[in-house]
Amino acid sequence: MKVVFLSLALWLCAMPSSATEFDHQHSIYAKVLANHVHWEQDGVASRVAYADLKANPSRLTQYIGLLEEVTQKDFERWSKPQQLAFLINAYNAHTLQLVITHYPVESIKDIGRFWQSPWKNRFFTLLGESMSLDDLEHDIIRKPGRYNEPRIHFAVNCASVGCPALRTEPFIAQRLDAQLEDSSVRFLRDASRNRYRDGELQVSAIFKWYRQDFERGWLGVNTLASFFLRYADALSLTQEQRLQLENGTVHYEFLPYDWSLNRSRATTK
Repeated sequence: MKVVFLSLALWLCAMPSSATEFDHQHSIYAKVLANHVHWEQDGVASRVAYADLKANPSRLTQYIGLLEEVTQKDFERWSKPQQLAFLINAYNAHTLQLVITHYPVESIKDIGRFWQSPWKNRFFTLLGESMSLDDLEHDIIRKPGRYNEPRIHFAVNCASVGCPALRTEPFIAQRLDAQLEDSSVRFLRDASRNRYRDGELQVSAIFKWYRQDFERGWLGVNTLASFFLRYADALSLTQEQRLQLENGTVHYEFLPYDWSLNRSRATTK
């Protein structure tokens, strides 16, 4: 009997734990990004070779399959950085999947129907549930009290020129804070989308749509002004402009959003 119990114990120990099976380096997805995404405009924007990815989708398909294998129970065992990196990567990978499924298109908005936007289409499964991109972003990633991380708006990518860049690497837990910070700085130093001109701080519509996320107290930031002051160097603000932000005398203009597809003609590596 002891031999039976010992054999059973050894067998249970040898069984892989689904909580530790998942590759938190997101290695397969890393190859997808390295092969099909490239930086441009001095690193403030990126483009995706959708045609090449559509012709060679196997790694993306494999990665999405791995995402689908993760259960809610597995997910809850992970650290917060592991969870958030997983969710951001899942959002971006499924956005790539959505685009190449319908490619060629001029904009991700062309994929939607007049009664349903592409972001409300439940076309994938995650954590055991049928899900849309809106479900993933608004009900999980942005859920108040869960992560309270406004910089996710510079990490999740909507496949559009107006959107913050899709990185050429996956987000990973060990470097998540540094990656989020880098993505934020890259976006904010893009003068085509964020600049101080004619006495106004002209910024991306992201700050209008998700203003509440930037005013929830992240690192003591409770206003748009205090958020922009934190990134004053990235915005190239003068001392006078910084003082105007501090005094609350800055007028904001939210710029039109460019929904054209962030595509390139890059070849597969």
